Amino acid sequence: MRYAGTNEFLNDPGDALVKGPVALIFVEDDVEVDTTLRHHLQLGFKKVLVFMRPEFSLAPDIEELVVRIDADIALKESRENIVNRIIAKAPGLWMYVCYNAEYLFFPFCETRTVGELLAFHTEERRDAMLCYAIDVYAGDLGAYPSAVSIEEAYLDRSGYYALGRNDPKTNHPKERQLDFFGGLRWRYEEHVPPERRKIDRVALFKSKPGLQLREDHTFNDEEYNTYACPWHNNLTAAVVSFRTAKALKRNPGSSFEIETFRWHNSVPFEWHSRQLLDLGLMEPGQWF
Repeated sequence: MRYAGTNEFLNDPGDALVKGPVALIFVEDDVEVDTTLRHHLQLGFKKVLVFMRPEFSLAPDIEELVVRIDADIALKESRENIVNRIIAKAPGLWMYVCYNAEYLFFPFCETRTVGELLAFHTEERRDAMLCYAIDVYAGDLGAYPSAVSIEEAYLDRSGYYALGRNDPKTNHPKERQLDFFGGLRWRYEEHVPPERRKIDRVALFKSKPGLQLREDHTFNDEEYNTYACPWHNNLTAAVVSFRTAKALKRNPGSSFEIETFRWHNSVPFEWHSRQLLDLGLMEPGQWF
């Protein structure tokens, strides 16, 4: 199904917002759009909504399986505005937000669906899941000048850290909230604005009346922004992302200064949740 814009979709969404989890995928360019959509369809989302410019094309088999909504994310419509309008339209629904060339991984995702993941998370009385944006990048920028290669992707095996998230109202750290850093945003921080250096996102969440997504991937409900409940560790997930690598190579201020993203802590990405678990880049919590 295809809609001419967000307004048209919200006026008549059909069954797209009846049952979750629903994936909202925002397409900024034409890089790896089909692989992004295939990946999330295979994870078991009930509906995959893709917001993309009208001139971008989709593989015929994918176009039949997704809900396509014409939107220009880069210039005209903000991700936050669209997400918040959908939240208001469909309270009580699990949702997931990402961009093209980003791929959700969660513990045991090769054998379990995203629905099973969120059913367990709901049983633990959690309405949001902390995710980490894990940068991946092509190993050979000569062969892949856009820094994107599914077949030869690398990631950093170390260099990740967290700092307490300060509450400006009290000047004390917020309870169970941390700012996480690492990957390319840390290694090339001189090319990344301070407000965009964090890698933590609340990418999976349950909508409710009044809930608002903010530009920094957090919500106006502070409990949604916590990494765990008070009594034990909870599940976390990873969004494996080429987005930072793409931006660093596309930006004239950084592109010519970067001959390779590889360093002594680069390892090939295996496209498997076990590697991310072994590296400590997501947490299974009590889910076995």
